[in-house]
Amino acid sequence: METLVLVICATLLALILGLPVGILTAWSNLVHRVTMPILDFMQTMPPFVYLVPAVILLGIGRVPALLATVIFAMPPVIRLTGLGIRQVPVDFLEAAEAFGSTRAQKLLKVQLPLALPTIMAGINQCIMLSLSMVVIAAMIGAGGLGGEVLRGLQRLDIPRGFEGGLAIVILAIILDRVTQALGQKDKRKGN
Repeated sequence: METLVLVICATLLALILGLPVGILTAWSNLVHRVTMPILDFMQTMPPFVYLVPAVILLGIGRVPALLATVIFAMPPVIRLTGLGIRQVPVDFLEAAEAFGSTRAQKLLKVQLPLALPTIMAGINQCIMLSLSMVVIAAMIGAGGLGGEVLRGLQRLDIPRGFEGGLAIVILAIILDRVTQALGQKDKRKGN
């Protein structure tokens, strides 16, 4: 449950922060040009490095683990949200403008619904990256299944580490299927 809570909280925070930034990257070439190198940096940085400033600022525990997980998992949300919105056909936007839609109406009624499959892929990747950070976050006291894997490694208790790792894989598969089902449900509603 600790692992699931960490993943869900990290994913929700990454979405709250990442979706608006992704929308801004789609709307503004300047924001896109500034944001992409930062996202490249965030994605190529080794995951362990995120723990250092989190521990320095917040100490050891679940909060710095959550912060590091959010930073690690946010780039795909931003990238794929921006990409999805940029890929909306111009014809649809022109039709919305012809009917007098405001920018917000175009976003909510045209761009986001058409970009939803790409955005859902970003959400899925965010969840998977959050889960991959679970074991690393256990090093600073996050607990959960990552803690089981870490204790198994520290004590050379292979069955314990394998159990924890297998539980993480099962959780990843379940969350992957849930997000895919949500994406398919939204896709069916649109048809």
